[in-house]
Amino acid sequence: MSRYDAIIIGTGQAGPALAARLAASGMQVAVIERGRFGGTCVNNGCTPTKTLIASAYAAHVARRSADYGVTTGPVEIDMPRIKARKDAVVEGSRSSLEKWLGSLPNIRIVRGQARFTGPRTVAVGAETLTAERVFIDVGGRPHVPDLPGVRQVPYLTSESIMDVDFVPAHLLIVGGSYVGLEFAQMYRRFGSRVTVIEMAARLTQREDPEVSDAIRDILAAEDVQIRLNARCLALEADPEGVRVRLGSSAAAPSVAGTHVLLAVGRVPNTDQLGLREAGIETDPQGYIRVDETFATSAQNVYALGDCNGHGAFTHTAYNDYEIVADNLLNGTHRRVSDRIPIYALFTDPPLGRVGKSESEARREGYELLVGRMPMADVARAREKGETQGFMKVLVDGRTKRILGAAILGVGGDEAVHSLVDAMYGGLPYTAVQHGVRIHPTVSELIPTMLGELAPAK
Repeated sequence: MSRYDAIIIGTGQAGPALAARLAASGMQVAVIERGRFGGTCVNNGCTPTKTLIASAYAAHVARRSADYGVTTGPVEIDMPRIKARKDAVVEGSRSSLEKWLGSLPNIRIVRGQARFTGPRTVAVGAETLTAERVFIDVGGRPHVPDLPGVRQVPYLTSESIMDVDFVPAHLLIVGGSYVGLEFAQMYRRFGSRVTVIEMAARLTQREDPEVSDAIRDILAAEDVQIRLNARCLALEADPEGVRVRLGSSAAAPSVAGTHVLLAVGRVPNTDQLGLREAGIETDPQGYIRVDETFATSAQNVYALGDCNGHGAFTHTAYNDYEIVADNLLNGTHRRVSDRIPIYALFTDPPLGRVGKSESEARREGYELLVGRMPMADVARAREKGETQGFMKVLVDGRTKRILGAAILGVGGDEAVHSLVDAMYGGLPYTAVQHGVRIHPTVSELIPTMLGELAPAK
């Protein structure tokens, strides 16, 4: 049996950073990885999708070049080259991470599937490893729903579509949330016909209705077809490729396409870990139950990243590492409940979101002040010719603190950060309102918007 101070299972965003920090403190660390280094973000999430989105954006701007007084020839999509560029970016990120981690002292990399055989004891092939502490960072994978016909037709997921080196003639996307919508706009700009199929009454159910409606308008303006209220989904073969039956009486009851992408959420990679043998509890969906410090039901075993159900983002996984490391090594008392939700939808224009939505704030009984501003009023947006979307901020009328914001528009994924420090600091909105910003930027209009707060209707 090989003994260590710490075992880390998985090399997503939390695992490598934690391994490096523990090893630097003098601990002997074993890092177990069954596949590719970097987890979802590097291999089939943030890095590849945003690289593809960049190519799609270049194509979109090229087609609009005449709007800016620039004359070009016909725009052609070379999908093999686009994929090759994406693959090169991914490989660079993955290989540099693996090389860096393998070069650090006090760290041993173990290849293979990890499985608990008891508390803080893990088997990898014929070897058994044990440690004082074990950290689980195994991430998740796309959920494949048990739809009628799903096993009888070919389908794509957010992972397998990374291998596509052609432009589908007509891409059907089942799922109208963040992942599905990014792929919808991306492939429409590559030249595919795209139909988004969503079971709910609107897109991005997590957002306020006005945000969902604006996102729908943005996609519809690029001729992305959207079918809502598709409550009885079924897949079947079709001469065109695949047909999705919608069970909707409001319009055509089915839609056919050449390819279908299932983008209906994710599930944690916890089913092969032998968690029961270690006394590690999970919820009905397979997410590992953790407390405020990411400790599991088993002593000295922690779960970080997507597998703990406390955020499915790269930045939340990395923050999980920061909380765990600071608590263990610095004796602090950081908790996940201190974290303010922040994320983005990387359509064009992007949506930057922080804190509560208006729907959430209303349910929680806040006395709301709301500020709104259309992006058409933002000089930077007009200058760039990208005036779609709006900005919205929520303030607690009693404490004057900022509760949340949505910035759907050019630079929204960056501009939203200008509110974060004030929210963590518990500052009144006037601290942001009275600050001077650079002109011309998107952020410069946030103080103006705060100066026009009005009670929520």
